[in-house]
Parts: sequence; C-alpha cells; structure tokens
Amino acid sequence: RAFDLVLGSIILLICTPLMGVVALAVKFGSPGPVMFVHKRIGQGGEAFDCYKFRTMHLNNEEILRQYLASNPAAEEEQKKYAKLKGHDPRVTRSGRFLRKFSLDELPQLFNVIKGEMSLVGPRPYLPRERLRMGSSAEVILETRPGITGLWQVGGRNEIDFEGRLHLDSWYVRNWS
Repeated sequence: RAFDLVLGSIILLICTPLMGVVALAVKFGSPGPVMFVHKRIGQGGEAFDCYKFRTMHLNNEEILRQYLASNPAAEEEQKKYAKLKGHDPRVTRSGRFLRKFSLDELPQLFNVIKGEMSLVGPRPYLPRERLRMGSSAEVILETRPGITGLWQVGGRNEIDFEGRLHLDSWYVRNWS
C-alpha cells in the first residue's frame, strides 16, 4: 500500500499537465462529460467507482446494439473477448488515441490514492462479469484490482475473457 501511495502520488503529480490536455481533447472531441465513472468489482467483491476519461459517444449502448445486430462476426467477438477488439463504432476519434496509449486510464490514479485499486494487479471486472468469472472470482477478488497487470502486458486484446481470468488468477496466486 505504501508503494502504491508514494509511486501513485508521484505519477499523478507528473501526469497532471498531461491529464489536463487529455481532458481538453475529450471535451472538444465530442459532446458530454470528460470523465466516465463506472462501477467495478474491487477487493473482497466490493463495488467501487472506477474513473476513466470518456472515450465513447454518449449513446454508445444504442450504437453497439445496432452494430452487433448487423454484424454477426462482431457479436461473436463481443461474446468471446467481452469487448470489440477491432473496429468499435462507439469510440470517439480522441478515444481511439487515448485507448491506444492507455491514457484513458490515467484517472485511475485517483482510485489508487483512495485505496480502491493498486498500480499493478488483476483487471477491475464489471459487476455483470461476476457470474462469468466463475470460481476464478474467489482468487482474483482476494486483492485490489490494478491499473495494469499481467494480461494487459502479456497480450491485451489478443487474450480472450477466459485467458484473462487465467492470467489474473495466476498473478494473484503467484505474485501478489
């Protein structure tokens, strides 16, 4: 925890000017709020508000529904990976850039300072993914989720949902 607080505070201080630039890019890139706050499952299964820069259009659910209805391959991709790996019509132009360089996740440094997340750990899963996590949830939820972790650096978009669970579980059992 001390490591997270010290290093997280230093990184936050250094990244503050960059976060200001990113906030302006989001604000002027599409209408809507700069921040996206979403419930995630944290340590012990407790829900918390995870902060990110907004990378999607405000009507993203409708855009996704229409896209999946007309694109069966994308629907299969969504089921397998729990996200769209390739083209995602919900993502704004600035959002594509932010996601490519993981700049959308910088606000999660506030989650680290608050003690809800760690700098390194398993990904913060969505509440709707809890059942799909199966028995892996018991292991993964033993520790704080991280901004980055084994699956993010070990394959990111190339690893399916089951593969992520395996890597996150392995990390908690062997490195945490």
